[in-house]
Amino acid sequence: MTPIWTLITVTYNNAQTLEKYWADDRPSSVEWIVVDNGSLDESVETARSLGATVIEMGHNVGFSAANNAGLAQAHGAFIGFINPDVRVEYSDLDALAARIDEHGGIVGPQLRNDDGSAQPNGRGMPLLFHKIRNRITSGSELNDSYLLYAKDDEERTVFWLIGAAVTGRAETFALIDGWNEHFFLYYEDKDLSIRAWRAGLPVTLCGQFRWTHGWARETKTFRLAPWRREIASLLKFYALYPEFILGGRTARSRNRNASTLAGNVKPVEQD
Repeated sequence: MTPIWTLITVTYNNAQTLEKYWADDRPSSVEWIVVDNGSLDESVETARSLGATVIEMGHNVGFSAANNAGLAQAHGAFIGFINPDVRVEYSDLDALAARIDEHGGIVGPQLRNDDGSAQPNGRGMPLLFHKIRNRITSGSELNDSYLLYAKDDEERTVFWLIGAAVTGRAETFALIDGWNEHFFLYYEDKDLSIRAWRAGLPVTLCGQFRWTHGWARETKTFRLAPWRREIASLLKFYALYPEFILGGRTARSRNRNASTLAGNVKPVEQD
């Protein structure tokens, strides 16, 4: 049976996380591919015991390259790039596929924390100002301009979606050449959404689908290696998209589709 959906999960020492979030029975119409980046724990064995098809990369090739390796082996018409710490609501997948066909482009479910509270997995224009402010404040000041949520039954166009749960048709990801392997980890989700917009494909956050995301981001605490990776990706991102360093008219004109269609995203004016 050819699957309708292929879910792709990149792992790196995530055995316990897989057991927590992926233990639910998966429908036969859903293929699950786990791409393991050289885990030293039992991630590979755990994924196989849960029914995944496992691709072993042998070493850590990075998040983007691993996602592309999974995409190359996918059989489903619909693709979901789903982190190890996301619990997929399989009962949503038929309706989510319908929304993907309706909107086109990239679609994300509204994510929520383990306690049920909403998580801002939609984002506004990725200005350097927003990035710094989000790191040094609680983030509440940026709501409605950068940290974005979709209410129940709301379908909201956003500038970009965080990469924990990103879905679309297989041909959509082929059209935009998959994930940018220039990024080892971090900022690849911004880049993916921007390239979708520039290809004329919208990026939509759907509030009627609410999936749990544990969100164990490494840079929430200070550890040198994750911060080194984040800073390296930050420099690459703003070198590729220098208009987001200052924002204003240049950023809007170079990203006209996103700036126009994501009409409820209000970038900070810095002209």
